[in-house]
Amino acid sequence: MSKEWIELLEPYEQAVDELKVKLRGIRKQFREKNMHVPIEFVTGRVKSIDSIKNKMQLRGIPESRIEDEMQDIAGLRIMCQFVEDIYEVVELLRSRKDMKVLQERDYIANKKLSGYRSYHLIVSYPVQRIEGEKEVHVEIQIRTLAMNFWATIEHSMNYKYHGEFPKEINVRLARAAEAAHQLDEEMSTIREEIQEAQHLFSHGKGSWNEKKLENKK
Repeated sequence: MSKEWIELLEPYEQAVDELKVKLRGIRKQFREKNMHVPIEFVTGRVKSIDSIKNKMQLRGIPESRIEDEMQDIAGLRIMCQFVEDIYEVVELLRSRKDMKVLQERDYIANKKLSGYRSYHLIVSYPVQRIEGEKEVHVEIQIRTLAMNFWATIEHSMNYKYHGEFPKEINVRLARAAEAAHQLDEEMSTIREEIQEAQHLFSHGKGSWNEKKLENKK
């Protein structure tokens, strides 16, 4: 990797690392307050150089305009249990003072033709470098576990077929997307029951462990 690429990507890597820590900190605060946790888990990545070059070629982006025209060099993915959690996380991110929401795309209310569902945010996030503050763009995708399962499979299929799916595969993927959506809808209808069960389980589990330790004394 050349020095130029290292210098370009380092602030994005820093942004991903910092935001993962902050979002996991939010999750911890919910747990400590004994509240339902809207964030299941968080992952992040910085695009590989090859992916960046491919996108530059595909979209005709000159090297001098990479940071202005490519908003997903840094990416975070937030997984949630329920669709309602997604919108709660969106509100949390909108209210933060350490980032600015530049763009929102609600692919849940307005799914893509493929069946893809997710909520996308583009945020501007300042990283502190020794040469000064630098604002970088970060794409944040917020999904339920069911949405993520479908999107991961569809992404893998894209590599196999180079985006040109056979008609039968398209039909099956659309059907699977709808099944994932129906699962999310069904889980939402019994959300309170699920949350209560999870709360009882976590407390009961702790009590059981304590009793087991007592019996060992």
